[in-house]
Amino acid sequence: MTSGLVIVDKPAEWTSHDVVARMRRLAGTRKVGHAGTLDPMATGVLVVGVGKATRLLGHLALTEKTYRATIRLGQSTNTDDAEGEITATASAAAVTDDALDAAVKALTGQIMQVPPQVSAIKVNGRRAYKMARKGEDVELAARPVTVSEFTVTGVRRDGESGGLVDVDAVITCSSGTYIRALARDLGAALGTGGHLTALRRTRVGPYGLELARTLDQLAEHCEILPIGDAVAAAFPRREVTAEQARLVAHGGRLPAAGLGPGPVGVFAPDGTLLALVEERGGAARPLAVFTGE
Repeated sequence: MTSGLVIVDKPAEWTSHDVVARMRRLAGTRKVGHAGTLDPMATGVLVVGVGKATRLLGHLALTEKTYRATIRLGQSTNTDDAEGEITATASAAAVTDDALDAAVKALTGQIMQVPPQVSAIKVNGRRAYKMARKGEDVELAARPVTVSEFTVTGVRRDGESGGLVDVDAVITCSSGTYIRALARDLGAALGTGGHLTALRRTRVGPYGLELARTLDQLAEHCEILPIGDAVAAAFPRREVTAEQARLVAHGGRLPAAGLGPGPVGVFAPDGTLLALVEERGGAARPLAVFTGE
């Protein structure tokens, strides 16, 4: 079995867990996981780890992500997306381009965001979506997120749609940002309500759609990005001596090399990936070691 990443183009109506279950059969191992859940209605880049690469997933999940989204103004739903029930309507026909631009600008940069009630966040040990579906009141605290890009790429106004306006956008954001919540908050800011009707993730960190394969394509040829290549693409690379390689392989620390606060990939003189380390207090401490089993 080759350890590495599979960049899957997730189909609509599949859960991230469904994709993992399918990849376990294709890769012939149960040691498969994913980085960064996609809702069933969403499509696009889902990073799947196989074998030792599952140790990377928690670190990859924290990287920046890019989406293509469609937001419908004029309707609110109880899930903030098209899978929920419509809870309110208000015509968006009078929303001007200037008003839309101003509302989008206010949701760009470092913002505080309240996650959707129908989300996997735990409240007193219980999942918010389970509480919401039982009709319980769910109060979720606002959290800081960063929306580094929120670019409107199209506005579609249908005079026969009862005042609905569809807004297409490209959004790049930090880990933990809910695009559904951005749709909800955009509609709220414009006084019309809003919800997400389409979502396609185009990038997770350095891994984009150009690397992604459908499940049908992977069934014909299970293309796995070797773990060393995956780390080199996502994190700074540090080459070490043979003596340092032996130390790292046994979980030892190295002197910091000034490569920044995030994970750093450590490679042996022959190019073999040894570990991910994090530099703190003058030392590089192992986050994950990939030698051995």
